[in-house]
Amino acid sequence: MSMLGLYVPGDSAVYRIPVGAKLLGLFGAVTAVIVVGHPWTAAAAALGCALLYPLCGLPPRYAWRTLRPVLPFLALIALFQAFTGDWQVALRVCAQLAVAVLLSGLVTLTTRVSEMLALFERLARPLRFVGVRPERVALVLALTVRAIPMVASAWRASREAYLARGLRGRPHLMVVPVIVGLVRSAEAMGEAMTARGVD
Repeated sequence: MSMLGLYVPGDSAVYRIPVGAKLLGLFGAVTAVIVVGHPWTAAAAALGCALLYPLCGLPPRYAWRTLRPVLPFLALIALFQAFTGDWQVALRVCAQLAVAVLLSGLVTLTTRVSEMLALFERLARPLRFVGVRPERVALVLALTVRAIPMVASAWRASREAYLARGLRGRPHLMVVPVIVGLVRSAEAMGEAMTARGVD
């Protein structure tokens, strides 16, 4: 789970910062990088965000594994911007996105899911006046967070089975087992919630 952007136990100072302050810092830092709008400033900020991981007690591989899933998208954005604009625009946009991804990953890696859900439940309390139940908001977020390792686990199991059968060159054959596994997991989760009186 830890490699998927979920909480990693630690004792550095960032772990003791309240979740609300972390989210405000995330919002402020990303906003500042966007407002400044300078490509080399954004690139330096992205490098600084990557260096924050070991400073916060996390091995550098966490920064790489946080950024790796979005690298294909960053490459496509860079190519598009380079062809339609110039390389400085491509650098600025990709660096700004990297800052947002790296800081978001750092927040989730150093914050317990329960703390984040409690914050969102508190923030949703004013919505009670329009009929929204804050605990349901927290439940939806909890299920969303739970789905991250569920999808990754299903994909990993399907890929291992695909490779064990000696299949090559047909990655679409992994998709159907993943979908079937996720549907079964969703049904089991729904039955468990119904059994506990969650409608």
